[in-house]
Amino acid sequence: MSAISVGQAVVLGAVEGVTEFLPVSSTGHLKITEGLMGIPVDDHAVVGFSAFIQVGAIAAVLVYFSKDIARIVSAWCRGLTDREERHHHDYRFAWWVICATIPVVAVGLAAKPLIEGPLASLWVVAGSLIVGSGVMWAADRTGRHKRGEDDTSFKDAMLVGGSQILALLFPGFSRSGATMSTALMLDLDRVAATRLSFFLGIPALTGAGLYELKDALGAGVGTAPLVVGSAVSFVVAYASIAWLLKFVTSHSFNAFVVYRLATGVVLFGLLAAGVL
Repeated sequence: MSAISVGQAVVLGAVEGVTEFLPVSSTGHLKITEGLMGIPVDDHAVVGFSAFIQVGAIAAVLVYFSKDIARIVSAWCRGLTDREERHHHDYRFAWWVICATIPVVAVGLAAKPLIEGPLASLWVVAGSLIVGSGVMWAADRTGRHKRGEDDTSFKDAMLVGGSQILALLFPGFSRSGATMSTALMLDLDRVAATRLSFFLGIPALTGAGLYELKDALGAGVGTAPLVVGSAVSFVVAYASIAWLLKFVTSHSFNAFVVYRLATGVVLFGLLAAGVL
């Protein structure tokens, strides 16, 4: 019997799609949802399933930003053989994404036992939600929002990409929340911070999902739940991306800060009361 049913996969896929790119922690919300449905959050099959359905959300990014991605990849390919093309921002940006992914991959592989063990705890999720909300509030309040996407540099990409490690080690901190907060601290405007978070997440999340596939299948998750969860994640994530990019053009991140803080406090209460 599969460790996760098709019905549960639909729910988890929807949660993943909504929360993957919002700065509220998809991993945290998946673990909370799994806990409420009685699914063991630290089971290897469940951890693998959660990582794999991220591929559906990443596919939504690939489709939504297909023109931008095609332009960047094309510039990178041309730059490999044409010296003049190497001065193009898109060529440099492609290399920045590659380089910025290396730290999170290295830490992810080295710390895998911790990530799937002691750190895969709802207590960690609750604390990380609260701490992350404070970081986001400070970043949005102090950032000057004066730099656009074309003003990004190698330093920006490395710092923002490296911040993904926080979410990797502390589920609940939020990968998008960490990257957006870091970008805001570097004075990028909210739209540029959001788009940079999307692009930097593509290789890291895709790699994590494919890497975990063998564990998910081998540990007891059937093919049907994986396919269904990923498909639902794709559809919901696409709508979430469109909404978020529109939202940040005229709103601060305060709503997400309040939501994260409230969720963390409620989760602590549920854990203390023994409900979860």
